[in-house]
Amino acid sequence: MEKTLNRIHPASDPEETYFLQVSWEKDLGTGFGVILSDGQCAWTGKVSEAEISREAADMEMNREKYVEELKKALIAGEESAGKYNFAIS
Repeated sequence: MEKTLNRIHPASDPEETYFLQVSWEKDLGTGFGVILSDGQCAWTGKVSEAEISREAADMEMNREKYVEELKKALIAGEESAGKYNFAIS
């Protein structure tokens, strides 16, 4: 299993710092797990392969392109800093 951990500052509250851990087996396209923490609380979730396909279709985006964008937003870290905004609600 591969994992990444990134520090994010959500656009909804840029003064706050959160930590986003993403874990996957083969690649993000087969599904992945997430843990989001503010240092005091943590929230977990899973995204299935079917959910990825459904979201790509909803966005009228090629599935492979959608998975590449997920990689950039969720696991690329510093190289994508400032290119993606996160909102915490």
